[in-house]
Amino acid sequence: MRLSSTLRTAFLALAVMAAATAGASAATGSISFKIVKGGFFIGGAGGSGTLTLDGTQHAISIGGISAGLVFGAAEISFVGTAYHLNSVHDIEGPYVAAGAGASATHGKGVIVLTNPKGVELDLSGHQNGPLINVDLSGMAITLK
Repeated sequence: MRLSSTLRTAFLALAVMAAATAGASAATGSISFKIVKGGFFIGGAGGSGTLTLDGTQHAISIGGISAGLVFGAAEISFVGTAYHLNSVHDIEGPYVAAGAGASATHGKGVIVLTNPKGVELDLSGHQNGPLINVDLSGMAITLK
């Protein structure tokens, strides 16, 4: 019995160390991009930007749709941090956020998005142009 208890403790310690090592390998990068968003009930968005990871810049493309109350058009610039990147390709994928906002000509905001790979984007944005939205928005990021 003593041996199995010691063996279980060793396996548990090994599992904890493996989990800590896996989490430690995830990198943090910076991201910036501009999108143009517009619509009348159904909206669309598109743009491009840069992900900087380990000192290397990677070009990204942004595309998206909105459904709900969307009126107007605006250019929105985002800057922020990308967390939990195991590789540069982890940035790719769909991101979904529910939100609301209004701006007569310009405005500022903060948003946190997560993709299915566990990448978290903490973003702050600045909007130029009139846009009113209460919608469910989605966007996809791809590497160029």
